[in-house]
Amino acid sequence: MSVRMIGVDVGGTFTDVFVLNETDGSASVAKVPTTRPDQSGGFLDGIARQVSDLAGISVVVHGTTAGTNALLERKGATTGVICTEGLRDVLEMRRRDRPRTWGLRGDFEPVVDRRNRLEVPERTLADGSIRTPVDLEAVRAAAKQLKEQGCEAVAILFANAYANPQNETAAVNVVREIWPNPHVSASSEILPEIREFERFSTTALNAYLQPEVSGYLDRLEGALKSGGFDGEFMIVQSNGGVMAVDTACRLPVRTALSGPAAGVIAAGYIASSAGFDNVITGDMGGTSFDVSLISQGHSMLSPQTSIDFGMVVRTPMIEITTIGAGGGSIAWVDKGGLLNIGPESAGSDPGPVAYGLGNTRPTVTDANVVLGRIDPENPIGGKLARLDVDAAAKAIDKHVGEPLGLETLAAAEAILRVANSRMAGAIRLVSIERGFDPKHFAFMPFGGGGALHAGAMLADVGIAKAMVPRYPGVTSAMGCVIADMRQDFVQTINSLVSALDEEALGQFMQAHSDRGQAMLDAARTNFEAREYSFELDMAYVGQTHTVSVPLDIQVKDGVVFPPTRSEIEVAFDRAYEGTFGRLLKNGIRRILNLRSAVTGKRPKFDLKTLAPAVEGAVSPKNSRQVHFDDTWHDTLIYDRLTLPVGAVIQGPAILEQPDTTVLVEPNLQARVDAFGNTIIEPTEVPS
Repeated sequence: MSVRMIGVDVGGTFTDVFVLNETDGSASVAKVPTTRPDQSGGFLDGIARQVSDLAGISVVVHGTTAGTNALLERKGATTGVICTEGLRDVLEMRRRDRPRTWGLRGDFEPVVDRRNRLEVPERTLADGSIRTPVDLEAVRAAAKQLKEQGCEAVAILFANAYANPQNETAAVNVVREIWPNPHVSASSEILPEIREFERFSTTALNAYLQPEVSGYLDRLEGALKSGGFDGEFMIVQSNGGVMAVDTACRLPVRTALSGPAAGVIAAGYIASSAGFDNVITGDMGGTSFDVSLISQGHSMLSPQTSIDFGMVVRTPMIEITTIGAGGGSIAWVDKGGLLNIGPESAGSDPGPVAYGLGNTRPTVTDANVVLGRIDPENPIGGKLARLDVDAAAKAIDKHVGEPLGLETLAAAEAILRVANSRMAGAIRLVSIERGFDPKHFAFMPFGGGGALHAGAMLADVGIAKAMVPRYPGVTSAMGCVIADMRQDFVQTINSLVSALDEEALGQFMQAHSDRGQAMLDAARTNFEAREYSFELDMAYVGQTHTVSVPLDIQVKDGVVFPPTRSEIEVAFDRAYEGTFGRLLKNGIRRILNLRSAVTGKRPKFDLKTLAPAVEGAVSPKNSRQVHFDDTWHDTLIYDRLTLPVGAVIQGPAILEQPDTTVLVEPNLQARVDAFGNTIIEPTEVPS
């Protein structure tokens, strides 16, 4: 019996499945509509399309948007907060920022109503000393009140709990005695790090997500087991690693942007295998366009992000810029006569107008259909037998053409130009505005719609070439199979280097290492290797912003050998000078936080097993009229998955496959590399 690993990525429109047969290295894919409001239906349907016997599955890894959607749509649980006296409104005050930087006013409602934010007497000082022991009777009364007010989850948020969790731990123990479920989050457990608002926000959002995410994952796990699955079920984290499902239920805030993170991991592995170390990824699904940058083979990690205004999550995340420019993003003309794309999306239900399921407003997909770039007789996803081109054209006429005084085709091209402009802007944001020259990067489009816009990104941004992976529509699902198991830890140190307690720092490092190793030991997975990384957030005294200082630390037989003060000073100088180009003479160095990560490296499969034959015919299956640059072109249509290694296709051409459509515009050519990737670049001009 063959043994399979399965990756499942749930997007706003489609649920993608990638199945790897570990016995012979073969792979298969499926793309099915995402089911709302319960995404588990599409999840299970996608697996059933490819695997009839769940007993033959060794691992299922899931990239989920359940947590992200709950935050964006404000559909988490009714949550309560028990906090230190005087800190009831920290979540609402934030950093006193505004939705619009230059606006005079702005509205914001935290996810926890003010009536559900209760204060209790207690006080821990910044040095860890306890000035006021926690009033446990007040905690007990507050917990009972929150229960009576209908709260499903509760967060315990005490001042300076990162420095000494004693008061918070005592309060948590009392609450857990009387709380009717396990949805109790403590800031000292979720984020033992300095800065009150970020710690409070991350912990409150974790509590807010627990009932929703844990309920969803419990349903999935139960359905898999009832079908005979007895393997390991894991969840992709926002840092690009995976974690056990029980960890995800306890720390659901770490699943934010889980699916897009898996796509970046897969893109990095595919690009590296093909010889590209510098890549800009563009994941275009039905709802959004997600952009990330990989430099020298490494994804960019950010210590925190804002899922939406005021909802700050401080946990390591792959840096992903998201805009509302997916295939289902709606095109509309504002009162000033300007054409806009998104952020509202038709999603999978009702979907684009061409789906014929009730939507009447045109989308990016409708524009591609009207211009002949998508085959209306063979839509991806298997949801429909055909697409309604006439309905899409009428919607474009009514909502875009008539307001702007444009004919149908001109209006459709205008929709794509605006969408492409927005996507190009997102690429410039992660590259040029951060000091990276896009000419030195390849663009990797994936998702169901990404490969339709590769040529436009080359022209608009100046990227030299694009690389479309073998299965672009399910790249994020493939990333689920590729991702390593990883656990991140943080601990505030808050000490001058000159006054550093080296022994205490070593104890923190060892504790992080031990917890990470225990997590790997508990997993039913064979790891090729275990990696440990440690870095410090450091700055000069008087500075607010820190630099990340990697430490060269040895871990032998589970024992961590910590650095000395002098080694830390040398590492800081190297990192600071590398970031700012200079050091501050007589500056006093300060350590703020220790960050650690323990990673179990999972075996990787050889991408060449997915490659096509080395030899074979290069012949189109048919042709059709496709609109480019204000005119129709007779365009050859190829079955992409049958093209052999080394095949070169001159544009204009379209390469079709079940999970996506690849558009090769005039003056571009496509070449199939040894891994089955399609390299798109300007047509070679004979000398």
